[in-house]
Amino acid sequence: MPMLARHLSKIADCFRRGGGVPYSDFRPDFTEAMDASWRLLYDGLLIKGFLPVAKGLPERLTAGISVADIGCGTGHAINLMAREYPRSTFVGYDLSEEAIDRARAEGHAMGLSNARFEAQDVTRLPAGARFDLLTSFDAIHDQRDPATVLRAAANALAMDGGIYLMIEPRASSNLEGNIGNPFAPYMYGVSVLHCMTVSLAEGGAGLGTAWGEQTARRMLTEARFRSIEVFDAPGPQNSIYVCRL
Repeated sequence: MPMLARHLSKIADCFRRGGGVPYSDFRPDFTEAMDASWRLLYDGLLIKGFLPVAKGLPERLTAGISVADIGCGTGHAINLMAREYPRSTFVGYDLSEEAIDRARAEGHAMGLSNARFEAQDVTRLPAGARFDLLTSFDAIHDQRDPATVLRAAANALAMDGGIYLMIEPRASSNLEGNIGNPFAPYMYGVSVLHCMTVSLAEGGAGLGTAWGEQTARRMLTEARFRSIEVFDAPGPQNSIYVCRL
């Protein structure tokens, strides 16, 4: 929080004048901290906690399917999955060239031949791409245009058995629904001091960290997902959305 509070005066000014504080202003300290935090989650929970929530998914990954991660950052999730499931193929998409370079370097160091990374605006995934599994980890709510990202995900998902696994903060979309949630003060604080403002800086939706299950379900439905199941992730702070067309 002290790291984020350094931006408080600029954010307060945005409340008065509009707009937001751009993502670049939070680099590298905040982005490095979040990357380190999620790396710990991936190491401890990705293979044995997140993926098995979708029934039969680990078995399909073992047999070999095509996988893409939207907003992959430095690519640790893709690299871990690629190492665990050598018969599957993996690609990570992220807007940051620097993050993609780090992802490639890690994949090379791990000796992976089934993982690749591309610098890509995830509102426009490569034409004709179809994947059996799409993932996103805490990456949708602070997008400039989350609705378009979700539509792009639906368009890139294989019609026959495709799964979109979306991990997002566990919250209600309604303020009163978060009373008693011990993570609510933290979520709203991070939302005001980072997630909302970086989206608004790009003229975006500014959903915020606590966009919540009700809004997520509505937007996923509008993006053409017909089956949406929501599960509590291991640990108290995230929900796992298992979505199918």
